[in-house]
Amino acid sequence: MGRLAAMLRRRRRLARLAQFWEAAWPRAWPVLGLLGLYLVAALLDLPQRLPPWLHILLLIAALGLLGWTGWRAFRGFRLPDEAGAERRLERNAGLRHRPLATLSDRPAGNDPAALALWRVHQARAAAQIRRLQVGLPRPGLAARDPRGLRAAVGLAVLAALVVAGDEVPERLRRAVTPAFAGPAPTPAQKLEAWVTPPAYTGAAPIFLDPAGGTATVPAGSKLQVSLSGGHGAVPDLVMDAEATPFRALDNASFAAETVLERGGRLAVRRGGEELARWALTVQADAPPRVAFAEPPGRAARGLGTRLPWKAEDDWGLAAVQAELRLQARPEAPPMRLELPLPGLNPKQAKGAANPDLSAHPWAGLEVVAQLLAKDGAGQEGRSETAVLTLPERSFNHPVARRLIALRKALSLEPERRAPVRRELEAVAAAPEGFEHDTATYLALRVARTRLIVDRRPEAVPEVQEILWQVALALEEGRDGRTLRALQQAREALREALDKAEQQQKAPDQDSEKAEQQRAELERRIQELRDAIRQHLEALAEKLQRENAEAMPFDPQSRLMDQKEMDRRTRRMEQAAREGRTEDAKKELAELEEMLKALEEGRAQRAESPERQQRREKGQQQRGVVQDMVKRQSEMLDRSHQRADEDDRGRSARERQQRLNQQNSRWPPEAPQSPQQGSRGEQGQQGQQQQAERDQDGRRQRALRRALGELMQQFGDLTGEVPEALGRADQAMREAQEQLSRGGDARDAQQRALQALQEGGRQMAQSMQRQFGMTQEGDEEGDPQEMTGENQPGGNGQDQAQGQGEGRDPLGRRSRDVNGNADNGADTRVPDEAEVLRTRRLQEELRRRGAERERPVEELDYIDRLLKQF
Repeated sequence: MGRLAAMLRRRRRLARLAQFWEAAWPRAWPVLGLLGLYLVAALLDLPQRLPPWLHILLLIAALGLLGWTGWRAFRGFRLPDEAGAERRLERNAGLRHRPLATLSDRPAGNDPAALALWRVHQARAAAQIRRLQVGLPRPGLAARDPRGLRAAVGLAVLAALVVAGDEVPERLRRAVTPAFAGPAPTPAQKLEAWVTPPAYTGAAPIFLDPAGGTATVPAGSKLQVSLSGGHGAVPDLVMDAEATPFRALDNASFAAETVLERGGRLAVRRGGEELARWALTVQADAPPRVAFAEPPGRAARGLGTRLPWKAEDDWGLAAVQAELRLQARPEAPPMRLELPLPGLNPKQAKGAANPDLSAHPWAGLEVVAQLLAKDGAGQEGRSETAVLTLPERSFNHPVARRLIALRKALSLEPERRAPVRRELEAVAAAPEGFEHDTATYLALRVARTRLIVDRRPEAVPEVQEILWQVALALEEGRDGRTLRALQQAREALREALDKAEQQQKAPDQDSEKAEQQRAELERRIQELRDAIRQHLEALAEKLQRENAEAMPFDPQSRLMDQKEMDRRTRRMEQAAREGRTEDAKKELAELEEMLKALEEGRAQRAESPERQQRREKGQQQRGVVQDMVKRQSEMLDRSHQRADEDDRGRSARERQQRLNQQNSRWPPEAPQSPQQGSRGEQGQQGQQQQAERDQDGRRQRALRRALGELMQQFGDLTGEVPEALGRADQAMREAQEQLSRGGDARDAQQRALQALQEGGRQMAQSMQRQFGMTQEGDEEGDPQEMTGENQPGGNGQDQAQGQGEGRDPLGRRSRDVNGNADNGADTRVPDEAEVLRTRRLQEELRRRGAERERPVEELDYIDRLLKQF
């Protein structure tokens, strides 16, 4: 009964508070509304603008209206009583017959039967009391204010507070104190000054202390000063005794700005008074510095020209170029090469460009090279000059050599056209030198005529281009020329995609430049489409001349035909048009892989049948090794799963032991059936694991027997057996013994898996040495193929990756302490298409790992795979 009485008192108190709010809030709203209106006027400083006598009348009227409104609103207001609170509780709970009054009443007589009946009635009423509810107050203000004026008053007060800002206390004080002494005081004077560096610096604005001080700013920065409040004349901005008046924004606000080109003392004066003074130091923008990191010259491989460079600038480099001038003719227009910068506007950068200039008319001639660097301010820095000879292509065809010599002569002396014309006539007069080819004869006649008729300076480079194309056609044939054009189109498209990607990452992307970049991408894609079509036509013509069979389209080897090319180039063009440069790069990588398969298909047909048969047999044996890697990896995964189950079983037994220790404190009759069931399950699990070990032992023995047969067959084929396969055989024997004894075979299985992978790479090296040609996936140490990507059992074999000395987790040789990669080892860097496939596998694994409804074992397996990435 004590708890019931306390609960009843608490609910009566809450009910009285709710009734008080319902009665007081509608009466207080008019008073608060008037106070809000006067508060808005005070925060806007409206009363201060009135004459003093009118301000006093406003205060008296506001106080009188406030008092009359409060008297009228609270007239007849009474505090809630206990009876009203009880009626509210009973009404909200839906109780009838006033059960609260029943608890406090008693019968008039003393009849025992009536008293007993009354006590039963009171017990029923007490049971109903637990259903009492106070309910939320319902003042009904919405009915009195249907237009929501109270919300408008609240928003007006909030807006006035924002407008007043820091002057809220002062404006409230002035609203209740009429200004008899004179007009309102002038607003406080506020001075702000800041310096905005040039955009190319990327530096943040520098705010100056209104009290004065010193600052260092870049040259070309813009100084902006604003002054508000106060009184007096128009202020002046004084810079080294040169005064610049502020411009007026309104009656009390002024602003001034200037560009800082030199340092000095800066001051703001008003009416002969100095408001602030700063000492500014302007940091001059030094021109960029650029130099050759090493003497330029011919690249170590190919016909490229190596141009190593390094450059730096105090605020960031905008562009780096290489300028080449012909030493024998310095007045000739220079050749400029854009050198790519790492990132956007780096302050320090270095690199080594390797442009292929073997097709340039200056190839084989001495040139003077000089580097140029530009910064965001347009300043230019130059390096010292260096003399080098541009690499040139060697020609074996006699007519081609004569044409290249004429081309060089025109580069050295473009005004001497007559000797070149006579030499062209001599070449054309002997058509047996170029196999009586009509196209070559017509090209020679066109070049001769252009030298005679066309006197424009631009005619000489056009003739040189004709001579170059004729020389290439004689040296390579049409298929070689179209292959070179195809390679150039691929490189041009790749560079255009890189530029588009950098432009998309730029913070200030221009829509006009973006449209130009998309048009450039579409043009490059069309050039690539034309180059592929011409190359396929040239290959078909060559096969027809050589009486070779028509080239089929093989989906497995991914040889391409015209329809496949059109589909991929259309997808690439659509991606470029929509700004998806990453998707366009993926499509380009797929095209390059198909072109690679095309060239390798041609090379494979050139082999003799016997050699090709031996190659196919070796590839089949490598496929057997890959299958062994897969099977060994599956057994290693099962060993890991058994070890995990043993760990979980050990943890369960430890928990059961702790539970038994706790149960030992209870009476002996406590149930023990869970322990007995757990022991039975553990025994069944142990028998199942032993059966799995025995089965894996038989599989390991069969796999070892197959490895021995493979070693013998590969030895008969190549005359040598990879040493790593012998180590794999030894590790398999140890794993078989461990499984037969019921021990842990994971270490031996892991060593066997690693040795199998290494043996596959050694088999690839042996085949390359003996056959001299490779196919896709046959490069030395192809990590994707030899690690069994796309094969099950990835956990065990992924753990075996990277175990070899000096190798990374992909099976490639790592860098040495000097950061140099071992490029001469048995590995190769995966190309972009392989990286694309790896990325797709990772995305698929992550997608499946996110589906938590999959079995726990499968999710654990996916997590172990993802840890390797």
